[in-house]
Amino acid sequence: MQLTVWTYEGPPHIGAMRVATAMRGLHYVLHAPQGDTYADLLFTMIERRDARPPVTYTTFQARDLGADTAEIFKTACAEAYERYRPEAMIVGASCTAELIQDDPGGLAKALNLPIPVIPLELPAYQKKENWGASETFYRLVRALSGPAPAPGAPRPGAEGRRPLCNILGPTALGFRHRDDVAEIRGLLARLGIGVNVVAPLGASPADLGRLGEADFNVVLYPEVARAAAQFLQKAFGQPMVETVPIGFAATTRFVEEVAALAGIDPAPILAEHGSRLPWYARSVDSTYLTSKRAFIFGDATHALAAARVARSELGFAVVGLGTYTREFAREVRAEAAHHGIEALITDDYLDVEAAIQAAAPEIVLGTQMERHVAKRLGLPCAVISAPVHVQDFPARTSPQMGFEGANVLFDTLVHPLMMGLEEHLLGMFREDREFHDGAAPSHLGGKARAALPEPVTTVTVAVPTAIAWAAEAEKELRKIPFFVRGKARANTERFARERALALITIETLYDAKAHFGR
Repeated sequence: MQLTVWTYEGPPHIGAMRVATAMRGLHYVLHAPQGDTYADLLFTMIERRDARPPVTYTTFQARDLGADTAEIFKTACAEAYERYRPEAMIVGASCTAELIQDDPGGLAKALNLPIPVIPLELPAYQKKENWGASETFYRLVRALSGPAPAPGAPRPGAEGRRPLCNILGPTALGFRHRDDVAEIRGLLARLGIGVNVVAPLGASPADLGRLGEADFNVVLYPEVARAAAQFLQKAFGQPMVETVPIGFAATTRFVEEVAALAGIDPAPILAEHGSRLPWYARSVDSTYLTSKRAFIFGDATHALAAARVARSELGFAVVGLGTYTREFAREVRAEAAHHGIEALITDDYLDVEAAIQAAAPEIVLGTQMERHVAKRLGLPCAVISAPVHVQDFPARTSPQMGFEGANVLFDTLVHPLMMGLEEHLLGMFREDREFHDGAAPSHLGGKARAALPEPVTTVTVAVPTAIAWAAEAEKELRKIPFFVRGKARANTERFARERALALITIETLYDAKAHFGR
């Protein structure tokens, strides 16, 4: 496994924790050494949950390796059952404990606990967090969804009731999952479609036993729920809707697809969608956004959706598209081809930073890691995907999906550029006597303000040799809009290096502008 300061995904047992923490009545016994309990902080500090995850760690220490660590695991399982009395239990090993090969599944089975115990085999050195969540949910659904109906048999209670669906995929520590579920529930209710089970988020093991009662499944997050939905399709004959309703166009297609499966006319709902994104995108205030260069990186679901919204609904030019979710590399490469670019498939944030610099975008749409990269490069950034930090779990309802989610997404993508324009205008008029901090009192009266030190914008760009900037050149550089200032600085320094110039003057800046403008 690659060790780095930042990682896009944790090991697969973190994905299993996301599923266990999302559910009720499920407990996870994790064979792990002392120190692997750090994962609790992801949920209690970042997601701000009011309870720690339902996980029992064996927390064996180095001195235990010469004794019987298997017995430590069996004791932890028995004590977890006696203390928590869960409806079901999942058992597995962390990446470190995997090396001692204690077989948690076999050890738990030997205890003969009076509840379902589902063993997890999560290869920590080959797979990562999203795969771990997907595999855990699949194993739970396969074990707890009950026997498949006989071919041609009607669904339980189907006679005379309204259409029912399951919503699959939302987990704990998911990017806006809680708010997305609320939005999609409301949209389905307006269509007259009932929600049978939402899983994993908020579901119990008993709820998973009722999955087969639904007429179809809605897969909101394919990284987590596609494998489980494919199993239900095969075992219970339930069709699935995989259109992710992010953006106005995708939400419209989603409504049409679920309405077709339910035998409902979607026209009244589509006529009263309430989304302001289409009008805002065509408004005068937004026309300057046309063809803005956007670099997009994140999990596959959100990166693909953001690319389609940016291009088709906002008129951006997508100059970079990538994901760290290797299991969905094919879909991301296909989408990138539509934009005439090559997809970036990597889990190394330094590769992403280099790609951003090379693409010279005007806005970055990414994760919290791209937010830091963009800040260093002087670029506006909007967070559209996990991994995220505490500020991306707002107290307010802020969905990404559905028609209201389209409004939220418009604000998320556009406001950084609008604020960038405002900052540029302030910079342009910085020397104007009406705006200058040291200017004389205005016609409104009052005393002159004390002059404040002029802020200095620093953009770190790796260069093979040190190149100095003259004070006048730095001042002139600050007049360039901040969302392209990094590109201007990089081009000017490259121009100077090629000509062996040790000092960049105003003349050098203008010469570089003329050179790259040809």
